[in-house]
Amino acid sequence: MTATKYGGKSVEEWISQHETIKQLVSCEEVSWFNRSSKTYAEAAARIPFGETNVRDAVDRLERFRPYIAKVFPETAGAGGLIESPVREISAMKAALEDKYGLVLPGRLLAKCDNLLPISGSIKARGGIYEVLKHAETLAIKSGMLNTSDDYSIIDSEKFRSFYGKYSIAVGSTGNLGLSIGIMGAQLGFKVSVHMSADARQWKKDMLRSKGVNVLEYESDYSLAVAEGRNEAAADPSCYFIDDENSINLFMGYAVAAGRLKKQFAEMGVVVDEDHPLFAYLPCGVGGGPGGVAFGLKLAFGDNVHCIFAEPTHSPAMLLGLYTGLHDGVSVQDFGIDNLTAADGLAVGRPSGFVGRTLHALLDGVISVSDENMYMLLAMMADTEDLALEPSALAGVPGIIRVLSDQNYLAQHNLTGKMEQAIHLAWCTGGSMVPAEEMAVYYEKGKGLCG
Repeated sequence: MTATKYGGKSVEEWISQHETIKQLVSCEEVSWFNRSSKTYAEAAARIPFGETNVRDAVDRLERFRPYIAKVFPETAGAGGLIESPVREISAMKAALEDKYGLVLPGRLLAKCDNLLPISGSIKARGGIYEVLKHAETLAIKSGMLNTSDDYSIIDSEKFRSFYGKYSIAVGSTGNLGLSIGIMGAQLGFKVSVHMSADARQWKKDMLRSKGVNVLEYESDYSLAVAEGRNEAAADPSCYFIDDENSINLFMGYAVAAGRLKKQFAEMGVVVDEDHPLFAYLPCGVGGGPGGVAFGLKLAFGDNVHCIFAEPTHSPAMLLGLYTGLHDGVSVQDFGIDNLTAADGLAVGRPSGFVGRTLHALLDGVISVSDENMYMLLAMMADTEDLALEPSALAGVPGIIRVLSDQNYLAQHNLTGKMEQAIHLAWCTGGSMVPAEEMAVYYEKGKGLCG
């Protein structure tokens, strides 16, 4: 039987010819830095969307603020703005230095998307945004809504009855389904969330408590997405939110960057050629980190360096980017099991849309073991009192990987600038994890810390 070829090579050829692939297949921690990255101006010329599209998303979220403030009281203090704080985590930085016997120049900050209201993770950005965009489109088309209206009128039986004629479907490992289910059900949509085997039980229970139809599969994320797509294809009133290919999700995530720029200004954090910013973004299928990275490039240009972070057992984006095959290859094709405690990142096949869009803008991808994510989880709880789910820790080792690679620093003319660098770990989720489950995570991490 002829061996299957990927990009003209068998898996064995990829492994024997590429040390990085050999390490990935062995589930070792890998740091891959992109030798073919380009300046923002060069890369943007090939991307068919830009600042106007992000501005459209910003404006739409502004219109929905009165509604969000009304139906989600936890957002009322911020006037319906769904946003998270940024904070310096110098105690965690000191703990990393002590743990690894290193001096880490620069500052380490956390973007606390674990504290995002409504659904407690980064998915509260893109997922909620796409539901709101769909709701607005339907209501405007029907003549029930005008963009000049006070959108708090949507919180009415009239609108809930209207949205009840429509359904929304999505495939998810957990957090995206949570954000779409909570928002969709609040509006009145019939929502189906197709969940993969690695989704946490508490997320399924929470969705069901909101009246969401949760369908469970023994297989992984890719099947859950395929089943969601099939459901929508069979029902003209059903809208499918495609985590693998959605520009709407992407734009919802991208909105974060302009807000971060404002937060930095308020904190006195300078980002320029002499004060480079490194953003470490946990990556599953790629939509969340891809959208955020795109927004960051719009906000900070070539002064920001975006690095994705994946579990060693689910390095889908790294494999897709390294081989150049994107969604034409999965980790399972290479014998990697896609089994990880970082459920939000348990994806075997990356988004081809995100990989192709970001390939020239991304500085690199790192992979992190489950054991290290658990260990970092306990360290973050002890030093900063931050409760994060395992996947939210994936980006934290980025500061160590970047500072350890002199070739990468030289490639980007960064060698003499690291004392003034800002390292930002994007902490993607955790505040909605039940206390008893978080305690289990913590004890496991504490045990690994020794």
